[in-house]
Amino acid sequence: MKNPLQLNPKDMVNTYLLFFVMHSAQIGVGVQGFQRIVFQDAKHDAWISVLLAGIATHIVTFFMIKTLEIYGANDLYGIQQDIFGKLIGNVLNILYIFYCFMSFFSILRNYIEVIQAWIFPSISAWFLAITLLIIIIYAFTGGLRVIVGVSFFSVVLSLWIIPMLAFPLKFSSINSLLPVLETDFRSILKGAKSMTFTIIGFEILMVIYPFLNDKKHVQKYAHLSLLATTAIYVAVMAVSITYYSNEEIVKTVWATLTLFSFISFPFIERFEFMAVCFWMLIILPNLCLYLWAAYRGAIRLVNIGHTKFVWLFAFFIFLGTLFVQTRIQINAINNQFANIAFYAIFVYPIVLWIIAALKKKITTKKEQKNEQA
Repeated sequence: MKNPLQLNPKDMVNTYLLFFVMHSAQIGVGVQGFQRIVFQDAKHDAWISVLLAGIATHIVTFFMIKTLEIYGANDLYGIQQDIFGKLIGNVLNILYIFYCFMSFFSILRNYIEVIQAWIFPSISAWFLAITLLIIIIYAFTGGLRVIVGVSFFSVVLSLWIIPMLAFPLKFSSINSLLPVLETDFRSILKGAKSMTFTIIGFEILMVIYPFLNDKKHVQKYAHLSLLATTAIYVAVMAVSITYYSNEEIVKTVWATLTLFSFISFPFIERFEFMAVCFWMLIILPNLCLYLWAAYRGAIRLVNIGHTKFVWLFAFFIFLGTLFVQTRIQINAINNQFANIAFYAIFVYPIVLWIIAALKKKITTKKEQKNEQA
């Protein structure tokens, strides 16, 4: 195995925290309005599409871990260099760094749009971008342990949002889910593919794996995290289908936030304002983890410090927010990125495992022949 990572024991994290890392990486801006996109394809069977997408994440994660187990002390960047050689491996590493950049930008720009649409329509996107980037840079400079801590508190402190789904149930009709499987299976699969942008994030496992203390329990915590994420998405989709009419759900851009719009308490009237503001804590781990993953790839290619890298990264992200302004532009980027992410996250890891397993088998046979000789 080439290019093994030399890790400082202080950088290692407990494996059980992988649950919070992967879960926080998957729950982000996508959950605010994924219903409309999936429902357009799968109709009232959209919850089945969400369930299938969740099952797909379990399958892909299984192959990811099998690949990582072959290379024990290495991450995706080192594995690609070992399998494909330095030249092709570095090209693939550059592409993955760009993928992390696009993930970061898509999440940030979508959240800025939500803030502008729901709370502060007169505030410029560049001002919000700078504000959020400063917070992210501060968290990133604390290192992986700080980022993992942010992921932990993001999950724990946002648990109160889940019971809020019970309020729309008072105005819901279970008959909207019937009859089950009325939509043809091809449309259901298309709806599952439409979940790509919403459900990605679990691929961070390919980068953080070497930093986990007890790798024997990675499978358990990774799949528990995926199970929790899938359960939340299925629940949100099912509530949305039973609450909205067919016409409403395809016209509502942020269906989840709109579910909160009629919730009020004696001490807070506009609950959705609170949800939008609190959502920053939910997307913060997304952004920090993708930034950290991009940095781990960058240091494989060039000798660059984390301070210099984070400011360069933030500068290009900021430039992107200046050029992408309209809803049409944001939708176009989301759609193109989702298409790329589908192959990068749901197809490529399985192909990578096949190649890694074959290479290991061939290498083992050669070593056995050499020992016999």
